[in-house]
Amino acid sequence: MKREYIQIRCSIYEKKLLKKRAARAGVSLSEYLRSTAFERNIVERITPEQLECYQLLIQYKNNFSRIGNMFKKSNPQLTREVLQLAQEIRGHLKNFRK
Repeated sequence: MKREYIQIRCSIYEKKLLKKRAARAGVSLSEYLRSTAFERNIVERITPEQLECYQLLIQYKNNFSRIGNMFKKSNPQLTREVLQLAQEIRGHLKNFRK
């Protein structure tokens, strides 16, 4: 049970910025400040737009992999380029998860 209070002074701009960051992380202002004070990793929530982009990238990666597999025998150069693009997209997807 948290019963103790700590007051801090900040500007109106700083307060709005802290509230906005806490909202993006999906936690209260108090929880956000405690987490940052104890150097805990705070992960922001994914917005619907970001989720849509992530799903679109997954579709692109899968489609490019399929295209590369289709041309494997007839055009090896095209296959390498398409599969390289699919791997590049996969790398971006891995960064997205962090």
